Amino acid sequence: MKRIFLLAFLLLSTLFVNADTLTLKSGHPDSYIVKKGDTLWDISAFFLEDPWRWPKLWGANPQIANPHLIYPGDRLTLVFIDGQPRLVHKQHIKKGPEGRISSKGGPIPAIDLSLIQPYLVQNRVVDPEWFEGLPMILGGESPSRHHVMNDIVYINANLPLGQKLAVYQEGREFLDKETSDTLGQEIILTASGRVTESGDISKVQLLSNWRESKAGFKVAPVEDEALMSAYFIPKAAPEGVPANVIAIEKDIREVGKLDIVYLDKGEQDNIETGHVFAIYRNGEQIVINGDGVPVPTLDRTAYDSLKAKISDDEVFTMPDVYHGKLMVFKVFEKTSMGIVIANEHPVRVDDKLITPKTTDLRGE
Repeated sequence: MKRIFLLAFLLLSTLFVNADTLTLKSGHPDSYIVKKGDTLWDISAFFLEDPWRWPKLWGANPQIANPHLIYPGDRLTLVFIDGQPRLVHKQHIKKGPEGRISSKGGPIPAIDLSLIQPYLVQNRVVDPEWFEGLPMILGGESPSRHHVMNDIVYINANLPLGQKLAVYQEGREFLDKETSDTLGQEIILTASGRVTESGDISKVQLLSNWRESKAGFKVAPVEDEALMSAYFIPKAAPEGVPANVIAIEKDIREVGKLDIVYLDKGEQDNIETGHVFAIYRNGEQIVINGDGVPVPTLDRTAYDSLKAKISDDEVFTMPDVYHGKLMVFKVFEKTSMGIVIANEHPVRVDDKLITPKTTDLRGE
């Protein structure tokens, strides 16, 4: 019996070690010189099968955990420390006239910020009752129904003179798949403005616009959230917090790499920016028909579908299918937003999100 326990312990230990082992790409370089336009993610993809694990690749050098210390021109060299691959870097010092150190340009980001910057500022998920209670646009000085930058609009509230406001369009209401409880109201920023005249009906001049604003759109004070950091340290999502894709930002049927989705988990579930999930779809149910032939879902008759509901003996559920990975970049109370960072198959609403495994390397 002791021998059995020992074997089991050794097996589990091996699994945990393998789960924490970085897998290098075949034909990886031994060094790399950082170029303008690179991201930490891009560079890791030259070395790793699973590039979202770049913090571990650079874990031996605490300096490199700070993105402000990695610049174009720096040389990264692959070394092995205690048997584990690590990147160490040597700064490229660019000197100007008279030997003075000159700027090398900005530090490289974790990911291409242009992919998510609009959503960091423009998309929010809020409490529906809070949103319903906000003041709204009644109309404007222009006879047009569509208001853009520099237009004056009228708000049905006495607002402080000079206050800066955000204008929001109502989006979709998100519901919990299991309980149908409300997870939040999507709102989309259309413009910013400043109060130019206070009164029972206040005047607001639109200072910028991302899309046209209309009567009925809500206004709220500008929050510091719009200035949130866009630097992310990717890490595996916590065990025991399964999530689902509840919506696609573009409101289309399916998406792929670098597209944006909403998740049904947020701050109250301890979700954080940088959390990485593996994306899976439920395995198909195969029904054995009267002739003993397996029938896939698309080929079922009405009788086959009925049998799938009432008979366990002749219905077989296939393994869940791996579709890719996503990384959370913006978190709300009950929901969050993620970017698809790898996909082998299209991603759809209701796809499952779980802690990534070391075997989930396809599609990177």
